[in-house]
Amino acid sequence: MYIPRSIEPKIKDWLFREKIIVIYGARQTGKSTIVRRILADYSKNSRYFNGDETETRRLFGEAGDRATLKRIAGEAKIVVIDEAQKIENIGLKLKILVDAYPQQQIIATGSSSFDLANKIAEPLTGRTVQFTLYPLSVAELSRIWGETELKLQLPNLMIYGAYPAVVTASSLEEKAVILKQLVTDYLYRDVLSFDRVQKSEALRKLTEAISLQTGNEVSYNELSGLLQIGKQTVISYLDILEQGFIVFRLTSFARNLRQEINRSRKVYLIDTGVRNALINNLNPLSLRTDTGELWENFVAAEFKKQQYWAANSSPLYFWRTYQQEEVDLVKDEGGKLYAYEIKWNKPKIRPPKNWLAAYPQSEWKHITRDNFMEVLGGGEGII
Repeated sequence: MYIPRSIEPKIKDWLFREKIIVIYGARQTGKSTIVRRILADYSKNSRYFNGDETETRRLFGEAGDRATLKRIAGEAKIVVIDEAQKIENIGLKLKILVDAYPQQQIIATGSSSFDLANKIAEPLTGRTVQFTLYPLSVAELSRIWGETELKLQLPNLMIYGAYPAVVTASSLEEKAVILKQLVTDYLYRDVLSFDRVQKSEALRKLTEAISLQTGNEVSYNELSGLLQIGKQTVISYLDILEQGFIVFRLTSFARNLRQEINRSRKVYLIDTGVRNALINNLNPLSLRTDTGELWENFVAAEFKKQQYWAANSSPLYFWRTYQQEEVDLVKDEGGKLYAYEIKWNKPKIRPPKNWLAAYPQSEWKHITRDNFMEVLGGGEGII
């Protein structure tokens, strides 16, 4: 079953505008599905290459001039290169093609924004339009399930996550198998392939440590001591995990108050199922002691997903003071502040006094399991 993705029509809108379309996203998020749907409209006039295949890497590896690259691309209207980061000098080769044949649409996908972006950044400056595909969002799922079904499925989404193959699995046992395979065979394989990863076990332990600290402030120094690696290595590995679409970071918001903490950060997992698989805890909510933290991660990830498919660059933060006043999530939308209290059960009625005093024009909203559809799946929206 195909679940319509919010960025698909946006990608189609950019076809044949003399730009290379680049789609980033972790493996198994549906990049190949989207490009194959696009290719279906041009089935007799398209070409598809997979950078994971040895033959594709050999074919492009031997092509260093315009004529050879043109023979590979042929007269197809659309040329798709999946997992393009696996091809040597892919940025320069794409530049040759787009400069010589701008009427030919090229779509490149990559499971690592760090790797592919580095390879295409300089050669393709001004020649690309870029999209990011994450696991399924509440808004996307609401289109096929409706509000009632989505609320019933919410515990499973929190536990097993929202990768397409996991969501469409027919049983909880199948979800668990797919999820664990995804973590071990795909996500780690990609991040461990970076030349900068010299201590694979340290990176694994770092990801597990982050998963256990969901919702808490993270100290690079503490992680360094815990894992017995340097602070800069911690920061470097977190960069890799973020560019590999496994984690994302929020920094603390500070503008007016001296007592605001302005140099701390939180780290969340893009997918709560991945988080639970990493800590080996796929227990139902009734048997968990971390439901509140899991819910906060789930909601924060929803904001992150919708920020991308809505092409919304409004930065996301959290807020805390030295007196332990806090706001779980802050969105700065063109100078207008939105503060969110994220609680599985009943939230606080009013925001912290110091927040209200410092930012009286901000809007305050709460997100619970009862009203999450209004905020994340439509209704008032978060965009």
